[in-house]
Amino acid sequence: METMMAGVVHAKNDIRYEAVEKPAVGPGLVRIKVKYTGICGSDVPRVNGDACHFFPNILGHEFSGTVDAVGEGVTKLVPGDRVAGVPLVPCMECEDCKRGNFSLCKHYSFIGSRQFGSFAEYVVVPEQNAVKVGETVPFEKAALFEPATIGLHGLERVSFKGGRTVAILGGGTIGMMTMQWARIFGAGKLVVFDLLDERLALAKKLGADDGVNTSNPEFMKKAMELTGGRGFDYVYETAGSTVTMKMAFELAANKANVCFIGTPTRELSFSVREWENLNRKEFNLTGSWMSYSAPFPGHEWTLTAACMEDGRFRFDDELIYRIVPLSRIAEAFEWYKTPGLVKGKILIDSEA
Repeated sequence: METMMAGVVHAKNDIRYEAVEKPAVGPGLVRIKVKYTGICGSDVPRVNGDACHFFPNILGHEFSGTVDAVGEGVTKLVPGDRVAGVPLVPCMECEDCKRGNFSLCKHYSFIGSRQFGSFAEYVVVPEQNAVKVGETVPFEKAALFEPATIGLHGLERVSFKGGRTVAILGGGTIGMMTMQWARIFGAGKLVVFDLLDERLALAKKLGADDGVNTSNPEFMKKAMELTGGRGFDYVYETAGSTVTMKMAFELAANKANVCFIGTPTRELSFSVREWENLNRKEFNLTGSWMSYSAPFPGHEWTLTAACMEDGRFRFDDELIYRIVPLSRIAEAFEWYKTPGLVKGKILIDSEA
């Protein structure tokens, strides 16, 4: 049996660096030699909590690497191609899939949660789940394809038009990605809200017009001043926090568009006064889930590839908190147990 090294989850708080069987390449599949995998916020409760679907499991779905081998029937990829991974594996048969709403598929699989993922030296995926990466795009940047597509999908969940005011709530990875798409699509005034000054500084470096530190008791006053008292035409909540979700209702202008991209982790309730913002302002409120459209995987992925390659989508080393060898993956997940310690994306290097 040919083996490889992987980070294997055996139980809550138990992820081990160990040898496992190297995956074979079947018809329609490609095997990718993994370079980098980002630790997603959804991975943390699968290791440090009770969210893992089964044991033993190999997580990891934000990845980049090189095609190592291709199966029978594969026509669009060859060994040596540089690729980014597409984690969703829709059934392609249900009503939602036939309408091109792959994110809403009820019978999907998902690389790195429902089937083995990329916290390993190699991962096998369907041909359509590997997007080619330009030669000038570093693998660190390519590992951010998946969160970048989530930002674009969220931006487009409402009828976005350039020249208007945009608020991004949360300066984490998804917030920075959403902010960059708003800039690329021509936002008139682009403002990021976060608790940390260093994140706000990075947001400006990547193209935001201003940043508002929400730890300041007077932050709402400043926010309103930035819009001449109107509020924001577009509000994108990316943190999944009760505080920022309520904040979105306050920041929205009359007839605004509000999209919740962040995933909540606690019960959320609104007072009558808070909820009445929705009625009195007549703003549109929607959610966003994953990042796919027809033809699969969608323009979210092809446009991300193009903008990463031509430089419209900016990359900065400050987006990455640390790059950690696969052998130290358990240590990386321990860091998430200290609130506020991890500032940015952790990349796992499968070749180190």
